[in-house]
This record gives sequence, C-alpha cells and structure tokens, in this order.
Amino acid sequence: MHLVVIAWLYVALMMAVAEATNTNGTVLGAVFTFLLYGLAPVALVVYLMGAPARRKAIRAREAAERDAAMQAGAKPSVAPDAGGETAADAVPPVREKT
Repeated sequence: MHLVVIAWLYVALMMAVAEATNTNGTVLGAVFTFLLYGLAPVALVVYLMGAPARRKAIRAREAAERDAAMQAGAKPSVAPDAGGETAADAVPPVREKT
C-alpha cells in the first residue's frame, strides 16, 4: 500500500515539475497540479483504506475497557427487562363506574 502511495506522489510531483518548467506553465499551476492530482486523491484513498483498521482498533479498545471493568468488579450492564419478570401495562386499565 505504501509503495502505491509513494509512486502516485512521485508521478504527481513529476507532473508538477513538468508544469512549472513548461514555457506555458506557471508555478501556481504546478502547485495546483500537485495538490489536485497528488495529495488530495492520495489522502482520500489512504483515509478510506484505513477505515477498517480504525474500526478494529476502536473495537479492541472498547473490549479492553470492558475487560478492565469486569476485572475491577463492576457489574456488567444488563437490559432493563433482564430480570425475567413480565412487563406491566404502561397504562393501567380503568374501571367503569356503575
């Protein structure tokens, strides 16, 4: 992966140098060539390709925190209805007055 990034940046740099040294080219054009053809696409691809690794690191950190909490004696969080009792009615029935 790093080799592709280095190669892409090298090609973009050579394009920028060619732009700057051309008789019709400018240094500003070379800078924009390097930024738009080199750094921007590489940054986007590296960010997108690194997403699974970041997600895996977050999950590993959360698991480590959960394990540390379990070893410290903290009770694990459970769902509110995990007691095994049936749920009560949210609104109690109303009797008719006779």
